[in-house]
Amino acid sequence: MAPVALETPVHTNGASTPVSISKKAHAFDPATQQLPNIDPSKLTIKLNPELAAVPAPEKLTFGTIHTDHMLLLTFSPESGWSAPSIQPYGPMSIDPMASCIQYATNIFEGMKAYMGADGKPRLFRPDLNMARMKRSADKLALPPFDEQALLKLIKKLVLIEKRWIPTAPGCSLYIRPTMFGTRTGFGVTPSTHATLLVILSPSGPYFPGVVRPISLYAESRVRRAWPGGTGGFKLALNYAPTLGPTRDAAKMGYDQILWLFGEDDHLGEVGQMNAFVVLKQDDGSLEVVTPPLDGTILPGVTRHSVLDLTRAHSAESPIPGLPTDLVLHVVERDIPIAELIKYSETGKLAEVFGVGTAAVLVPINRIGYGEEGKEIKIEGGANGFGPIAKAVREELMAIQEARRPNAWSVPCEE
Repeated sequence: MAPVALETPVHTNGASTPVSISKKAHAFDPATQQLPNIDPSKLTIKLNPELAAVPAPEKLTFGTIHTDHMLLLTFSPESGWSAPSIQPYGPMSIDPMASCIQYATNIFEGMKAYMGADGKPRLFRPDLNMARMKRSADKLALPPFDEQALLKLIKKLVLIEKRWIPTAPGCSLYIRPTMFGTRTGFGVTPSTHATLLVILSPSGPYFPGVVRPISLYAESRVRRAWPGGTGGFKLALNYAPTLGPTRDAAKMGYDQILWLFGEDDHLGEVGQMNAFVVLKQDDGSLEVVTPPLDGTILPGVTRHSVLDLTRAHSAESPIPGLPTDLVLHVVERDIPIAELIKYSETGKLAEVFGVGTAAVLVPINRIGYGEEGKEIKIEGGANGFGPIAKAVREELMAIQEARRPNAWSVPCEE
């Protein structure tokens, strides 16, 4: 019996025209094969004749609503990347033997679009997302792609869906580029076929309600990532194993997991965010610390931006809201949990916060550890924010929303 071809419905005025994807097995080697790459000039657009109502910003949660359209491309070893299509959002038919189902050959990115103060939809440092997505694709031996061509298509999709961009504080249009392997068969080999899609979701704050501090449970029994593993890449397979421990932490009254690693149980990520610690120094300066990119830590775009902002802080390039003469020592190094406990006990622990695309920046107010129910308490200012977290978050959002001119805020233009 011949295998069932993967079919992707293309909706036009309510009709559905299946597009079959060939399943012939070919060994794909990007070093020896020259196949068509993503070509934005071949984009076709089929607009949805029935547009959904845009919900009020106060009703938005994170990642539960989709916009009217999506971007879709497919790859085969015979013809390379297909002509890109922007079409109505809709379900997709996947072969049960597809490698994405059987072997988790799935990658994705998290980006956001904001409506700038100038009335233009904008993306935040999208080149970093595209570069990371390309690294993730290579990690899973998925087909290579032209990241600038994909970015051009993402901008076009955002422009088409710009009515969905919420302008309320803390809201944005979340962008989820995804690539998954569609080669059929049980052999553990690279996927010679793939689908690349981009969907959009108008979203409110990642943590519902007023922005507030969250609590963490320091997990030393389960390891999220390890050197030489996949923690430094944005792969779907990294996330599923974290769900059980996070559920268990919630039962103990904590919002998220503080992942630990190594014989010294040093800090890893905060849930799905990068971790930052601020330490008081004897001379009045502050040390801003984050774990190094050792292969266990995802190189977050927000992490990159926080490092850039804090390293540049000075009288000549201050972060608004911080004293211009405040000296910040910004370092990337391991912080064992025992060291964090000592800093807390000696009064040197000033702030702990997590950063990421979805949440931007969230302060931490307590960290549980050990089987005795011990906790590290972190004092915060107004709404639980310390001065570094508050100033950095406000500066990031001002740049993202183009209230502060910066090359990181990239307009989506025709």
